[in-house]
Amino acid sequence: MTDLISLATDRLLTTVDGLPDSDWGAPSVCVGWSRAHVIAHLALNAEGLGGAVRGLLEGRPTPMYASNESRDADIAALAARPPAEVRERLRSAADFFADVVGGVPDLPPDATFDRTPGGIVMPAALVPTLRLREVEIHHADLDAGYGYASWPTETAAAFLDRDAPRYDGAGFTAHATDLDRDWAFGSPTGDAPVVSGPASALAWWASGRDPGDHLTSSTGTLPTMEGR
Repeated sequence: MTDLISLATDRLLTTVDGLPDSDWGAPSVCVGWSRAHVIAHLALNAEGLGGAVRGLLEGRPTPMYASNESRDADIAALAARPPAEVRERLRSAADFFADVVGGVPDLPPDATFDRTPGGIVMPAALVPTLRLREVEIHHADLDAGYGYASWPTETAAAFLDRDAPRYDGAGFTAHATDLDRDWAFGSPTGDAPVVSGPASALAWWASGRDPGDHLTSSTGTLPTMEGR
């Protein structure tokens, strides 16, 4: 997993380094966020996840964010800084995360941390997967030449492995045509929809994004994904 994160991070940094300053204020795929907001979030996410892991390794549990409000305010504040400053913050945050994530296997299997104090409790073992998702999905959200179709097949399959068991809506089957592999979302019955397409398009859709015309459904209509 760390190799996938490293390669994904390198691709992200290449995109960010090549993004003209004048394009940072353009809208991203994330509603209400510019590209600058997405890049700022990726920097702060690396710092937050890395800080939580470092805290556990040092025996001083540390929440990922001080609060939801401070998270949002920090993203907005960093996004407003000059692009050169944000680029450097992203790069240093990625380096920091890479330095500490290798310690995750040394933690107890049941180690957890708070996303915010007293908020959602997150398993430390999932940190590598969480960071990979943030990097790959938000890289595509930048709408700057790198899309979900660029994801390695292994990455798309890992995302579907995570998302399918978490889904609690009306059941359906996701069929990856490029892998000839199925994922059961919910508890599909014999007449449940079968959604087919490339694994990357299925994973993008399962993250809540619009897959365009890259997926088809046996019923003619894609499920609403209300259980994601």
